[in-house]
Amino acid sequence: MGTVFTDNGKREGGYIISESAGATGGMRSRDEVVLLAGTVGLSGMVLGQVTASGKYKPLDTAASDGSQSAAAILFSSKDASAADKRVVVTARESEVNDAELVWPAGISGPNKTAAIAALKAKGIIVRTK
Repeated sequence: MGTVFTDNGKREGGYIISESAGATGGMRSRDEVVLLAGTVGLSGMVLGQVTASGKYKPLDTAASDGSQSAAAILFSSKDASAADKRVVVTARESEVNDAELVWPAGISGPNKTAAIAALKAKGIIVRTK
């Protein structure tokens, strides 16, 4: 039996305030990427990208594999506990609600500030309400 997600009252992609649709009506702000096996991802989870594989996993500020830097935000919850899974992420040109993001447990103030700056460099603006 797979992982059972408990309804936390949040809707998939509910962290998005605004995003770019692009000139052709596509979702310019989103990309499809690979979520690394061993991950149970939740909508709004801040992700880092592993340099060696190019795959994404939850932000890990103590890592040194590339995932210590915020790279994207998971759009929909996905269970990749047993195998890599293709997922949609917010990758650029968007505004997101900080209160709806899923940060690593116990993230320090300086680490969160650095992650927000890394997202801003990608055009993802984290708003506090």
